[in-house]
Amino acid sequence: MTGWLFLLGAIVAEVIATSALKQVAGLSRPLPLAITVVGYVVAFSLMSLSLKTIPIGIAYAVWSGVGIVAISIIGLIAFGQRLDTAALAGIALIVSGVAVIQLFSKSQA
Repeated sequence: MTGWLFLLGAIVAEVIATSALKQVAGLSRPLPLAITVVGYVVAFSLMSLSLKTIPIGIAYAVWSGVGIVAISIIGLIAFGQRLDTAALAGIALIVSGVAVIQLFSKSQA
């Protein structure tokens, strides 16, 4: 269970860092840049801890799937970015893939 908590923390840190990256403006804004750097350091540190108990393929699938959905929602709410039907369908397929792994794979820890 601890590995999954580390993975959740890694996803949250990565989503914060990626959201701040949008505001870095060519490395000209120090606060968003600092948030981005710290966020990615925390994210990769927590991800590495999660890999002690979660297979890397499973962890990365969950990391990327949840991250894509979270960033897409933040992009919509915070930045007014809209997704077209193809993008939404692609994201749905990614979420479906993560769900299949979680529900049916015997590879996960």
